[in-house]
Amino acid sequence: MTIIALVMMSAAPSLRQQSLREREQESIARGEEVADAIALYTQIKNAPPTDFQQLLDGVERPGSIKKIQLLRPSAAHDPLSKSGEWKMVHPGDKVLNEFQDRVVKYANVPNVQALPPSTVKFFDTFRVQISNLTDLNSDTDKPDCSEDSDPNTSGGQIIGVVSRNRCASVVTYYGIERHDLWVFTPLFR
Repeated sequence: MTIIALVMMSAAPSLRQQSLREREQESIARGEEVADAIALYTQIKNAPPTDFQQLLDGVERPGSIKKIQLLRPSAAHDPLSKSGEWKMVHPGDKVLNEFQDRVVKYANVPNVQALPPSTVKFFDTFRVQISNLTDLNSDTDKPDCSEDSDPNTSGGQIIGVVSRNRCASVVTYYGIERHDLWVFTPLFR
């Protein structure tokens, strides 16, 4: 009986870690689906969406009466956050600039111009020149494992989403090891 209890206690952390890994992989898949929806919306409308609901509602292609579904309702749900809401990323947001720096460092390219162009030309205007890469290994700037509760009220064009969960991750995304620093955007695809 004691041996079974010891085996169960030793297996619990790995089960928790496996569960988190699966939720992280699901979050990455859904986040990339949101990024694809933003790119498609921008191709059709020539501007990014200003409201997340626009991605869920779909768009009418010019000359057609049918709406194109851009985003499944299940992809609009963040599996890592308690609220299930993604946090919107707008042009010029600090998290976007930090993500760009990290992608450039991860890809081991000299600057952002060396990255391949975006699939949607419109997004190339949002890339900023990187003048100096700082120490980007500090994913633990916010050691607390909490949830971002800021409302999505800043408005403007939506060019990506991030998780509201600030915890350290099991999986890395472009070498980033914290959920709230994973930016899902069509800028770097």
